[in-house]
Amino acid sequence: MNAHSVNAPSANAPSLTVNDFTDRSGQGVAAKPYGSALLAAARRDPRIVALTADLSGPTETDLLRDALPDQFFQVGIAEANMMGMAGGMARCGRIPFVHTFSVFATRRAYDQLAMQIAYPRLNAKVVGFIPGLDTLLGVSHQAIDDIAMMRALPNMHILEPAPGQVADAVAEAVAHEGPVYLRLARAREQAAGAAAPSSAGRGYTVLREGADGLLLACGLSVPEAQGAADRLAARGIDVGVVAVTRLKPLSADLLALARAAGAVLTIENHSIVGGLGSALAEQIAEAGCALRFARVGVPDVFAYGATTPHLMREFGMDAEGIARRFETLVGVDGKAA
Repeated sequence: MNAHSVNAPSANAPSLTVNDFTDRSGQGVAAKPYGSALLAAARRDPRIVALTADLSGPTETDLLRDALPDQFFQVGIAEANMMGMAGGMARCGRIPFVHTFSVFATRRAYDQLAMQIAYPRLNAKVVGFIPGLDTLLGVSHQAIDDIAMMRALPNMHILEPAPGQVADAVAEAVAHEGPVYLRLARAREQAAGAAAPSSAGRGYTVLREGADGLLLACGLSVPEAQGAADRLAARGIDVGVVAVTRLKPLSADLLALARAAGAVLTIENHSIVGGLGSALAEQIAEAGCALRFARVGVPDVFAYGATTPHLMREFGMDAEGIARRFETLVGVDGKAA
């Protein structure tokens, strides 16, 4: 028996292809919103090029690779080198979009990203996929600290779109003259019904008004926040929901919304240290505001390998966990003072 025949399927076995090793369902997704948006942008502007670290399928860059091969570069598993290549391309007038998983785009290649893209303020875009708990692959692949790291880099513009806002985020990344970190969860069929409307360049979108407080969420946490608002409404608590798309610079309007709400809960698929919650807390403290405030996210611990729904339940980041945390924030009667 040779090595090629060990796992060979029988002639009558059903065919199953899994092209994305981060998703073992075999179902795939009907659309690739990021890949489609990037391809459309690259067709309009030939300066745009895509680089990927051996992850063209999971980063949806296979669409651009197949349609515009002269604007695609397969770097291999060499993320630090890819940052240097992107810096060189940007200096030559290209607009490079570099792609890998969020944890490798930040933690693994941080020095090169800082010195060769952020410090010279080059027009390069770093696109990280499967952030936070959006992966089965455990601690080595869970970017729970990437926003914190990128927020600390001068010149870095940070975007994390809600479902339905990916094309807007790509457009903003292209329009911004300078470094951008674009944080993207995998496309999901079930997210289609919860698609958020355009942020219209403001950096946030008000999805729901509420008299008893406010939920501020980003990325993968936005649908969970919407679900929490529904649960709270059923319990007689009326909360607003805002999808925060631009994490740096954070819109000053969010502080005004927080002050008006009086009770604010931030929700993010990231550590509670250094992310959206920390950014808003800094604004609140520096403005001398007095309001009820709390954060939902990964606590100050490493996670572990498990499904995203399981991990979100475990860390209180699902709709029910968010609803309970808001009830604790505002008191037993569910009304903010």
